Amino acid sequence: MSTPAAPDSPLPDLVVVGSGFFGLTIAERCANELDLKVLVLERRHHVGGNAYSEREPETGIEVHKYGAHLFHTSNERVWEYVNRFTDFTNYQHRVFGKYDGQVYSLPLNLSLINVFFGKSHTPDEARALIAEQASEFRTEDASNLEEKAISLIGRPLYEAFIKGYTAKQWQTDPTELSPDIITRLPVRYNFDNRYFNDKYEGLPVDGYTAWLERMADSPNIEVRLETDFFDVRDEFQGKVPIVYTGPVDEYFGNSEGRLSWRTVDLEAEVVDVDDFQGCSVMNYNDQGVPYTRIHEFKHFHPERTYLPGKSVIVHEYSRFAEETDEPYYPINTAEDREKLLRYRDLAKKEPMTLFGGRLGTYKYLDMHMAIGSALSMYDNKLKPHFTEGAPLTSGGVDE
Repeated sequence: MSTPAAPDSPLPDLVVVGSGFFGLTIAERCANELDLKVLVLERRHHVGGNAYSEREPETGIEVHKYGAHLFHTSNERVWEYVNRFTDFTNYQHRVFGKYDGQVYSLPLNLSLINVFFGKSHTPDEARALIAEQASEFRTEDASNLEEKAISLIGRPLYEAFIKGYTAKQWQTDPTELSPDIITRLPVRYNFDNRYFNDKYEGLPVDGYTAWLERMADSPNIEVRLETDFFDVRDEFQGKVPIVYTGPVDEYFGNSEGRLSWRTVDLEAEVVDVDDFQGCSVMNYNDQGVPYTRIHEFKHFHPERTYLPGKSVIVHEYSRFAEETDEPYYPINTAEDREKLLRYRDLAKKEPMTLFGGRLGTYKYLDMHMAIGSALSMYDNKLKPHFTEGAPLTSGGVDE
């Protein structure tokens, strides 16, 4: 979007590292509300972080390059804010799962229970059935993920819909995973198969990239693409405030050890059919199937006109992230939490530097959560600093 500035260029008022939703929300608010000159540094060749999308060239179908992104929120302020940059479709996310040759409606609901057990149940009958099957373990006594899941939904549903999928996600037998990984496994004792419960839901009419580029479209914002913060940090560190949204362990040179993440491998393919699977996302719950799910992206925007006889599908595989992989989901082991506390202590001592976003806080944040967190940082830290001279002190990486 822009070329590197000349060495004698004046310093910006604020440097934002990373152009995902957190970083761009900070940049947009400071540029447009406070009239600050904001420099956004982005390592990739595009803005938008993992929400970036682009049209597949043969079919014109919009593909989310880093995995499916579904926008939903019940936060009124976030909803009002995002609607400044894009209109939303009325898309409601619904997921289906394939197990042992049959397709089921997810999440766990009355339809799934009836099909799986081959019998029609009333809500009360289904509730009693699951309670009986879940009595094998007491939730408070569960020593691993498998026992906890069984205590919540019973063994038959666990073995069909949780065991294999979880093993593929974590590359670990569920009996060796901590029960803390799952806090709850809700079962809906009705036929509601809407995946999210939020008040607002939809997809950006013009796509994610158009939305994100509008956020950065300000004369007060300069975006430098393909620029690694660590190559230029000496130009800005200690001279101007910095909001850093990259990996917190990388910022400190992994001095307290690398934090562990899961990543996903995404394999896109153009297929010669109008409709490959009949829905946007199909989970594959059998452990013998190597991928966790298949996305078919034309179903995200059924209102668009597409080239007949073609579709784009993406197989998703989950595994532990290596050093050069894109981190997606924090694993958050006890060892990770100990490292994170040490990184928080280091972050608190960093002058004029705030840490935010998914990577900067080592939290998995949905898009609306990242935006809400950025708005809070703007309200509580950046605006008071720039308008009232309040000291800019980091609260560590747990903003």
